[in-house]
Amino acid sequence: MNRNAAVELLRANLAGDRGERIAYIDRNGSHSYRSLADRSRQFAHLLTAAGIAPGERLLLALEDTVAFPICFLGALQAGVVVVPLNTMLTPADFAFIAEDSGAVAVVASAGLIDRMPAGLAQFGVDSDADGWRDLDAALSGQPATPIQPVSGGADIAFWLYTSGTTGKPKGVIHTHANMLATAERYGQGVLDLSDRDLVFSASKLFFAYGLGNSLTFPLAAGATVVLLDTTSRPDAVHAILNEHRPTVFFGVPTLYARLLNTGNVPRDHRIRLCISAGEALPEAILRRWQEATGIEILDGIGSTEMLHMYISNRAGDVRPGTSGTPVDGYRVKILDESGNEVPDGNMGDLYVAGPSLTTGYWNRPELNRETFDGPWMHSGDKFVRNESGAYAYCGRSDDLLKVGGIYVSPMEVENALLEHEAVAEAAVVGQADDDHLIKPKAFVVAKTTKIDEQTLIDHVAARLAAYKRPRWVEFVDQLPKTATGKIQRFKLRQ
Repeated sequence: MNRNAAVELLRANLAGDRGERIAYIDRNGSHSYRSLADRSRQFAHLLTAAGIAPGERLLLALEDTVAFPICFLGALQAGVVVVPLNTMLTPADFAFIAEDSGAVAVVASAGLIDRMPAGLAQFGVDSDADGWRDLDAALSGQPATPIQPVSGGADIAFWLYTSGTTGKPKGVIHTHANMLATAERYGQGVLDLSDRDLVFSASKLFFAYGLGNSLTFPLAAGATVVLLDTTSRPDAVHAILNEHRPTVFFGVPTLYARLLNTGNVPRDHRIRLCISAGEALPEAILRRWQEATGIEILDGIGSTEMLHMYISNRAGDVRPGTSGTPVDGYRVKILDESGNEVPDGNMGDLYVAGPSLTTGYWNRPELNRETFDGPWMHSGDKFVRNESGAYAYCGRSDDLLKVGGIYVSPMEVENALLEHEAVAEAAVVGQADDDHLIKPKAFVVAKTTKIDEQTLIDHVAARLAAYKRPRWVEFVDQLPKTATGKIQRFKLRQ
């Protein structure tokens, strides 16, 4: 059976009068499912007319407007492999990805055109730049008739480039079937999205998390999506929550904390679900959010390699301090350094298997051997499963500290620090003492200057085992983060 993800996501939304319902709301207004389908088909025909063959790679350097789903879905229908670009990367990064992927064409928003590599077929959105074909004008000359899909579920649909903590970006390869699996297992199985939902994701479409949130899941359910094409500042997010009143909101822990700390918490809302991913959600942030809004946050963990969530909390069954339990269809196990499964309560390396696992990294044979073992992926995360079967995140394998021969999770110390009312953000790394032994050091963004190092050290010591307390606290204006808001602890290590 030929399963093209774009065709399947659109088909049910075109039956009867369903095509007139709103699919997307962006800076230019509302766009129906019928319009989305027609314009994506036009884009598929445009790629074919431009001589871009199935299997060739197309870069998308697009802000979050309806142009992104139009081009993404159109390329999938034409069998062209989509490579979304993180719009916050440097020109050197864009050039590397273009060369590494062997891309033959690029579609870019006007503000990104000057940063795009040369030598590709170029289509611009809202731009009259020299050498770039205007996308709207190019689409207007193409038919909106369905194009015969040339790819099936096992065929490659798109690549997502991820940099991890070090090194050049690497291409993570995903199939049509991977997309549809996440829609079924998480979008429906966990979130129970429907055509009554209005969805808003602060995470952008070019991220694996945002792609599921703002494209795969809502289209599979026939929901409506609000897109924000600026950075997800607390005031901008607050404005969306107030103006459009979404029923489902996707964020990251850092954003929830910033909304709380800046007073941009939604008060009069109709949100039924808040979701968090990207890094573990501190209990203190969960508690403060619930007290301020009355809404629980469903924390979970996923990865670019697995495309979306494979462990998650559930509505009505939120287990604070944990990522929840495995999503239906996914298997997880925690192994020690010898490859043996550890008992509940013991920390180990998390391995995961499931229907959305990448086919591998592009042109990275050594990394593929290190990361994948048959159907299993070594996540690179340390976890503990508690007696109730919930999984608690303990940090990245390379972020863990060994203090006095005992592992210490930086997340545990950070969560204790965040329980202090004067702490806005915190990150913990290892630092050598005078005896060259590793001890915890905390970097803290404080809400007030009326807080000192010893007070915070004592605060943690009163909550955790003595060896887990930070020996030093350094106050900073901000913490280094990735584009998705994850704290980059490696940049704090000396």
